[in-house]
Amino acid sequence: MVATPAVDVLVRTGTAHRLHEYTHDPAASHGREAAEAVGTEPDRVFKTLVIAVASHLAVAVIPVTTELDLKALAYALGVKRVTMAEPAEAERATGYVVGGISPLGQKRRLSTVVDGSASEWPTVFVSGGRRGLEIELAPADLVALTRALLAPVARAHMRQSRQANARSGTRRLGLEDLRL
Repeated sequence: MVATPAVDVLVRTGTAHRLHEYTHDPAASHGREAAEAVGTEPDRVFKTLVIAVASHLAVAVIPVTTELDLKALAYALGVKRVTMAEPAEAERATGYVVGGISPLGQKRRLSTVVDGSASEWPTVFVSGGRRGLEIELAPADLVALTRALLAPVARAHMRQSRQANARSGTRRLGLEDLRL
């Protein structure tokens, strides 16, 4: 059995889960690679992002197919502004390396927000605490174990949004569209 702090939390609490190991390709996109390796939809695979909030850190857990909406996260946390934490700071606070940060078993318990889309799935996948290890568990268990808030904090990638707009014939308004 694989031993990481994230797996230890699941075993210690008796939480139902499945581990999925795969050989990580450093050149591959972590999330899409994980989805392909475990044979699931990419929207079910969630990434863990460490965020700087004033004088402390927090965590956002969002689908790998999306990007973090910083304003929505700030609203969910009840603060004015949040930014992405520096990678070294994220690694120190969680005890994990970037690309393998798990929302479970972190060195310091950080305030956590899980994107509301997680509740649409019977199970979701999160990092098991190292690259090439995914944990599959129920979204309710993820929220309970991390003491997370469930809130809409993810949005479609801007590139995906532009492609969808191009296909549908709509476009984003620009300065040339304004009539003063």
